[in-house]
Amino acid sequence: MAEVKGNVRLRRLRADRNRTQEEIVADLTERADRMFSAGELSKRVSFSVRQYSKWEGNDPPLPHPTARRVLEELFECPITDMGFAAASGARESVDERALSGPDRDSSTRRSVERAAPGFPGAGSVPWLTSPSAGLAAQWRISEAEVELLRAAADDMDAIDQQFGGNRLWRPTRAHLLWVHRMIDLGIYDEQLGRQLHTVAGKFTTSLGWFCYDAGLQTEARYYFSEALNTANFTGDDALASRTLSNMARQAVDLQKGREAIRFARLAQAHAGEWAAPDRVAALLAIREAQGHAQLGDHRACETSIRNAWIRWERGSSDRDPDWSVFLNEAELTCLEGMCRLDLGQYGRAQRLLTRSEALQDIAHSRNRGMCLGRLAVAALENRDVEHSVSAARQSLRLIEGGMASTRAVEQLKIVRKGLAPYQRSRAVGDLLEEIRPHIA
Repeated sequence: MAEVKGNVRLRRLRADRNRTQEEIVADLTERADRMFSAGELSKRVSFSVRQYSKWEGNDPPLPHPTARRVLEELFECPITDMGFAAASGARESVDERALSGPDRDSSTRRSVERAAPGFPGAGSVPWLTSPSAGLAAQWRISEAEVELLRAAADDMDAIDQQFGGNRLWRPTRAHLLWVHRMIDLGIYDEQLGRQLHTVAGKFTTSLGWFCYDAGLQTEARYYFSEALNTANFTGDDALASRTLSNMARQAVDLQKGREAIRFARLAQAHAGEWAAPDRVAALLAIREAQGHAQLGDHRACETSIRNAWIRWERGSSDRDPDWSVFLNEAELTCLEGMCRLDLGQYGRAQRLLTRSEALQDIAHSRNRGMCLGRLAVAALENRDVEHSVSAARQSLRLIEGGMASTRAVEQLKIVRKGLAPYQRSRAVGDLLEEIRPHIA
């Protein structure tokens, strides 16, 4: 008889209830909703078939503490009876009182303790340690390590604002893989575990954005979906808001206006769950406006643009998340200009984009490059060839200066095609020759 692989215990518990994975996931989500309504959970949590499949697979990762509580309630047994164990060859010790006792003390609950060959303690830098070091050591995660990764995620986002995402998606993916390794193999309490999942979500949605900026649309959608799974799994409505905002922006570029509106409205619903500040509300409103503009719905677009400015003009707040602070006056003006361009209001779009470009600063060079590209298109549509050439040349200079954004290059392709009928003009001909090496 063939050996049964995977988490046999959890699979048997599901089989005893005669449920498929999809059905048991629905049961878990329903149970979590009831527990939240009864005040037994501090946040809503949902489950995905993908995550549950991992739990029934080989070497299943220990569920998040909130998910553990729901699993225990549904299957009516402690987590230690569900087959969650260390990988083959590794040592494991579980604080059963903390994990399965009736009095769950979050300060003493720990993850599964695993011996991780090659991973030293928190007192050194793990990725600089030779594989032979600390063979018997257990990898205890420290707050300093998590804070270092959180700061790295912030740095990646800041670099993206100035230089674009083309050179960021690879190192960000490496950081994300490292965080997942910490989650799966490290030792930490519940509070630090929540922080690790938050950092993982931050890296994941940023990675999706960097892939989008680099023109890797399939990969971007994958990481956005993963970030949403993380947000739903941990009940992180702020992460869901950010990710759906990113997805709405991508949908506009993919000519999927209805999808952009749906994502923006879902983001707004999540924003309501954490009482998001006005700056976030303004961002989500302008994302919705872009979807309406894509569909040519003037009235709905005007309403969303007006809402965006009303919320933005209420000012910033100490509660503004770091991912929303890029929405300064220059950026909101640019996004409105892009809406006007999609609506065919070329003169108005050119004026707004000209104003936005003048307001941009060096810390937002990628956004300035995008604005210049759109301005070149708007001016061309407005039959203002001189200003189109000027804007395109300024965008090209940013690219030559190190700004690496496939989206910005794509704008130059559109400009080059639009300027082709005017190539007998010396200024236009020279620009087309300058652009050629960058779009080959």
